[in-house]
Amino acid sequence: MQFVSGGPDIPERLLQAHEDGRVVFFCGAGISYPARLPGFAGLVTEVYDALFAVPNAVQQAAIKAGLFDTAIGLLEADMVGGRETVRRALAGVLTPNLTAANATATHDALLTLGKCRDGHTRIITTNFDRLFEEVIAANSLTIERFQAPLLPVPKNRWDGLVYLHGLLSTTPSASKLDRLVVSSGDFGLAYLTERWAARFVSELFRNYTVCFVGYSINDPVLRYMMDALAADRLLGESPPEMFAFGSYSKGKEEQRANEWRAKNVTPILYREHNRHAYLHKTIRAWAETYRDGVRGKERIVVECVMALPMASTQQDDFVGRLLWALSDPGGLPARRFADLDPVPSLDWLEPLSDERYRHADLSRFGVPSKMTVDEKLAFSLTRRPLPYPLAPLMCLVDTGSHSSRWDEVMRQLARWLIRHLDDPALLLWLVKRGGQLHNDLIWWIEHRLDELASLERVGNMAKLAEIRANAPKAIPGPMMRTLWRLLLTGRVRTLLNDFNLYRWRDRLNRDGLTATLRLELREMLSPRVALRAPFRWLADDTESREPLRIKELMEWEIVLSTDHVHTIVRDLLGDERWDAALPELLSDVSALLQDALDLMRELGGADNNSDLSYVHQPSISEHPQNRDFHDWTALIDLTRDAWLATLFQSPALAAHVAQSWWYVPYPLFRRLAFFAATHDNVISHRQALDWLLADDHWWLWSVETEREAMRLMTSMVPRLDEAMLRELEKAVLAGPPRDMFKDDIEPERLARIVEREIWLRLAKITKAGAVLGADSNEQLKVLSAQYPKWDLADDERDEFPVWMGDGEERRKFVTTPRSRNELIVWLRQQPDTDHWQEDDWQQRCRDNFATTSCALYALAREGVWPLERWRQALQAWSDEKLVKRSWRYMASLLADVPAEELQNLDHSIGWWLQATAKVFESNEKAFFKIADNILALDYQDVEDTDDNIGRAINHPIGHVTEALLRWWYRRSPEDGQGLPEELKPVFTELCDTRIAKFRNSRVLLTTHIISLLRVDRDWTARHLLPLFDWQRSEVEACAAWEGYLRSPRLYRPLMEMLKTAFLDTARHYGALGAYRGQYATLLTYAALDPSDTFTKAELAAATRSLPPDGLQVSAQALGIAMEGAGDQRSDYWTNRVAPYLHAVWPKTRDNISPVLAESLGRLCVVAQDAFPEALALLRAWLQPPDHPDFLVHRLHESELCAKFPEQALDFLSRVINNQTQRPPGDLGLCLETIRTATPELENDPRFEQLIGILPRFYERF
Repeated sequence: MQFVSGGPDIPERLLQAHEDGRVVFFCGAGISYPARLPGFAGLVTEVYDALFAVPNAVQQAAIKAGLFDTAIGLLEADMVGGRETVRRALAGVLTPNLTAANATATHDALLTLGKCRDGHTRIITTNFDRLFEEVIAANSLTIERFQAPLLPVPKNRWDGLVYLHGLLSTTPSASKLDRLVVSSGDFGLAYLTERWAARFVSELFRNYTVCFVGYSINDPVLRYMMDALAADRLLGESPPEMFAFGSYSKGKEEQRANEWRAKNVTPILYREHNRHAYLHKTIRAWAETYRDGVRGKERIVVECVMALPMASTQQDDFVGRLLWALSDPGGLPARRFADLDPVPSLDWLEPLSDERYRHADLSRFGVPSKMTVDEKLAFSLTRRPLPYPLAPLMCLVDTGSHSSRWDEVMRQLARWLIRHLDDPALLLWLVKRGGQLHNDLIWWIEHRLDELASLERVGNMAKLAEIRANAPKAIPGPMMRTLWRLLLTGRVRTLLNDFNLYRWRDRLNRDGLTATLRLELREMLSPRVALRAPFRWLADDTESREPLRIKELMEWEIVLSTDHVHTIVRDLLGDERWDAALPELLSDVSALLQDALDLMRELGGADNNSDLSYVHQPSISEHPQNRDFHDWTALIDLTRDAWLATLFQSPALAAHVAQSWWYVPYPLFRRLAFFAATHDNVISHRQALDWLLADDHWWLWSVETEREAMRLMTSMVPRLDEAMLRELEKAVLAGPPRDMFKDDIEPERLARIVEREIWLRLAKITKAGAVLGADSNEQLKVLSAQYPKWDLADDERDEFPVWMGDGEERRKFVTTPRSRNELIVWLRQQPDTDHWQEDDWQQRCRDNFATTSCALYALAREGVWPLERWRQALQAWSDEKLVKRSWRYMASLLADVPAEELQNLDHSIGWWLQATAKVFESNEKAFFKIADNILALDYQDVEDTDDNIGRAINHPIGHVTEALLRWWYRRSPEDGQGLPEELKPVFTELCDTRIAKFRNSRVLLTTHIISLLRVDRDWTARHLLPLFDWQRSEVEACAAWEGYLRSPRLYRPLMEMLKTAFLDTARHYGALGAYRGQYATLLTYAALDPSDTFTKAELAAATRSLPPDGLQVSAQALGIAMEGAGDQRSDYWTNRVAPYLHAVWPKTRDNISPVLAESLGRLCVVAQDAFPEALALLRAWLQPPDHPDFLVHRLHESELCAKFPEQALDFLSRVINNQTQRPPGDLGLCLETIRTATPELENDPRFEQLIGILPRFYERF
């Protein structure tokens, strides 16, 4: 963090330790330079001069060697009057010039920094001067002081200012002067012989992070302390990191840094200039931000979440900064995070769940750590060890309430999550992490869904619109509500249940089928839903549309509660106990099968006419086409086998069950009924025919029931009487219903399909031995002559809508071949997908990488590139589970894709390259070759757009740029190291504005401009910063600013370099599209920071250029910034917001509106103790907003009505229209609080007017 231009960059870990109250400032002579006091070297020189003493050879040698304490000791031994004479001279030299500019400003700042948020002051100085005393007296501070050798124990209770080497009194006596630690002898006593200073320093270093201010690298004071610390290290002590501000001269920065590191101190370096001006300015600026809460955790939350959680340099870990703030055990920063408007992006969930914490971080989360380091321990903010008060008890038995309790941080994170209930990414994240939600999280989600449903029921559209405005994904649509319902009711498959069918089988063999075992089996076979990320179909356009099906939100599959069911059921076949148990299981497995279909219906995968069961289980009867790819189809087998066992045992019961199946509203149960009807003496021929011809003959023709309908038809036609046979023939000759086909099917194709289906059924009836009527026989002859190649299949494949590996045109769904050689043939024949024919190729690519990749690889070596199949494969291989493997085997091949094929695969390969960039482990040559090949493609479609970001992230050029950036961040770039040689020429070319297609790259590079500037300042200044200049090109500037504002942060060096363009952007506010609000917020935050980058006049001019909606965003930003100041709101108002309103905010009321007035009203309320001042300044801007409920609620919640009743009444009278039909809900409570606090206000006309709005409420008072 750089507080002043050109000043030192203070490490983030020091700032965090300081906010946590763990930093102690150790102050040396340098802090007194502004008061014209010397350092140790100057002190020795001036003492010698004051005594008119000329150093002898020995003394001169000590001075030359920097042994100033020795020089003083030698002088005291040599001087007439000894120690007292020398020390009185020393006291005279240390008389400060209090009239000098900023004489005590640094001391004032250090006292501010030295005061923790808990009110304790902890600061140490080795100076003797009384400058701290001057500040304490001037500001009437209450600070306890300690003087050597009477020192406190530097642990948690320590509170005060320590003069480690003594303090000059106002009237120095000989005894008091004698106690000063200044000569080598004094240091020897303090640090070596008596060791009181050494003990203090050692204990201090163990318990606190020490920051040295005002010491030179060779300061004798520092040397003695480092010697004491070195002795502790020999005893195995490992103190926290130490920091020191240090100066360097031109060209000596690295040398000076190494000298500090040699002392085990982390240097914070600044250039030597004007008596250490950069040091003093930095300390003062740091103190101002600390005083006003600007570097407080709540403010860090407010600033960081404006940006996306992107990677950065090692020194710029702003993601870690936010996580540190959120981890505050009090929970206030986390609450600010949860309550922010607009809601922080769900992208922050990834770093929040990143297991970046290790054993050393346990104490930070209230968990005591063992001395033995657990190297394997890794945890995140959303999954971490429990502190003792929240940990559940270990026990052998309990009531079942064994869930851990949350701390305040986790509770607030849950509140943030429920503002994203319409985002599938949240639900997928929960499922990926086990899917077993904490009881509290279930309650929060259920409570939120109830609240939203209640608002929808009563038609409170205004409140719903307000929720959606601040959190666009807060209100789940119908499909997302279905998914949440499944998760909350336990229907989503998790790893919680440890079911084992093998153990169940053993118990069956031991005990037989008991009621307990039957119920257990029902639980094990209970259907669940498995969820995972959907396939993302890549398109050339960037337009998004609302999903039409749940599968577009989330890929789902019906599974069972246990695995490998098919295998175990096969093992049970022939088992005596199992066969005996099957009839008893019929009702259970049949009900479970209906449960599975009900879940499919819930997910939009089944209805009365379609459940696609013919795809998953082609035949109800046993058949080689049943490949058992899905465990849930074991329920079909079990239902069939249990029914057959029941038929053998009780035909009447079997018939009753078959009759009931017909009324279950799914094709699968129609198939089961047809299957049952093929058995003799179960279903009458009349009823079986009625079933076939039901619903306008639908089930006779539907592909859903085709196999079983064919089996039933061919089994019963030989035994039908003539009337029933002719009835069936008539239905066949009529053909399938027209509404069974899509409206846009080509007439010729429809005619051919209908003729084929009629022919097939007539041919089947004939083959079964029935004699066709004249019309049917004639039709069969005509069709056979018209299509002489049509013939019945010997293996009955023509009864299956799905046949493994078959690609006949009439088929609705095709399953790809299992073997590699057959798959290669199939890919040659089916290089493209067919609108009329589905297949499982993409799923195969996901489930069987080896076979699918080998097939595509073999074809590519022959020069055959089935493009659509490659697109599907690359999309599947971009999944995190396959990305490494696919890179290892396919990278070299894809680096040599022919240009023509690459032009057609650019989106898919670019997307895959982006996915691999973070994880690939070899063959960097292929990575850059693929990138170069795509960048070299010809794109003529680049034109101006209102969404530069959307176009860039969906364009192949954008995919490649993102891939290159990800590769770079993998190398953990450091400040100042320069761009790697592999990237610099590529990025340079991408910044060439003469190449329009690379604008898709430039907009993404500007998103990462802070990292690029920190790593390679010269390159960024030359190639990237000019893009922001509106005078050069408005098109390029608009794209550049949108890129930066996509993830904006206030970074002082960048603002200094972009100053003119940044201010000019206010005049182009409307051109920024969806990111214009980010600019208004950033401009406001820049104006609230009293830096030397911008003048107040410049900021005021830019703010005046904002249109009304920009001013509204700016007003909202003021309120958010105020809330971010936490407990320092009063100081923040006085030192930041009030000056901003006076000097920057527009003074004309031309742009006043109810919306802007509401934002300014919120600012008044969040000012808290500064409410009267805020209202006085803003009351002229206030007017009734359209919906004052929120303002009145916040006023009541803040308790300001009791603290400032007069001002609260004035505020209410200004924000509530006395003509309103529906008074705000909390108005009565506010008025009662005002009346209680100041009874005489009850007669105020404003009070009476407001009371008149709600007379019924006031009757209760």
